[in-house]
Amino acid sequence: MTGSLLREVGSALADLVLPRTCAGCGLPGHLLCRRCAALFARPHLAAPRRFPEGFPPTVAAGSYDGRVRPAVLAFKERGRAELAGPLGTALALAVAAVVSAVPGPPPRRVLLVPVPSSAAALRTRGRDHVRELTARAVSELRAAGVPAAQARLLCRRGRVRDSAGLSAGERRANLAGTFVLRPAAGVVDGALVLVDDVVTSGATLTEAAAVLAARTRPGSPPVLGAVVAATPREPVGQRSAGFPGGSGTPFRRTR
Repeated sequence: MTGSLLREVGSALADLVLPRTCAGCGLPGHLLCRRCAALFARPHLAAPRRFPEGFPPTVAAGSYDGRVRPAVLAFKERGRAELAGPLGTALALAVAAVVSAVPGPPPRRVLLVPVPSSAAALRTRGRDHVRELTARAVSELRAAGVPAAQARLLCRRGRVRDSAGLSAGERRANLAGTFVLRPAAGVVDGALVLVDDVVTSGATLTEAAAVLAARTRPGSPPVLGAVVAATPREPVGQRSAGFPGGSGTPFRRTR
C-alpha cells in the first residue's frame, strides 16, 4: 500500500516538472494518445514462428512492433511505472479474450499467474513490472464482473544466460528447469492464465505452463496465456472466429 502511494505521488510530482508525452509516439499531454492506445486493443492469438511443443493458447492485446514496442519498453526498461494503468488494462483484455475462447461454461475463478522475473532483472529495474501489470489487470477484470485473482504460483531458480540471439530451441533449453512451483502451491481449481508483458519465441510461457499443468485438476481447462503484446508472425491460412483479426484455432478442454 505504501509503495503504491509513493509511486502515485512520484508520478504526480514528475508531471509538474516534466511534460507528459505519449510513450508510443511522443505526442505531448498523454500517457498514451488515443491512436497508440487503440493499438493495445487488438486481441489475437500469439503465433511464434515455430510453436514450441506445449506452447499454451495465448492471446496478445497488441502486436509488438510500431508504436507498441516503445511504449512497452518505456514501462519495462525506462521507469515509466505509470504506464501500468493502460498496459494492465490491455492485459486484462487479453485475459478476457483467451478465457472466453475456451468452450464450455465460464470458469468459477480466473487465476492470473505472473511469470516471475529473474533476480538480476529485479535488481536492475528495482521493481517487478509483471506483477504491477497483473495487479492492474485483476482490478479491471473484477470491475467487469470476472472473478479474477492474482496467484503467485511460480518462482525462478538458478541463472539463465541472455537469450538475445538464441534460436527458439536454444531459448527453451536455456530455460529448462528455471520455473518451479512455490512450496505452498497445491492443486488449483480454476482457469490458470500465465501473464507476461511480451511473447517472442514462446519458450518462457511453454516452460512455465508445463510446470503449472502438473497442478491442475482432471478435466480443468488447459493452462492459458495472456500478454500485452506479441511479436507479429502471422501463420498462413489460419484465422480464428474467436478473435477479431486473430489467428489460430479454437481451444479444447484437455489435461
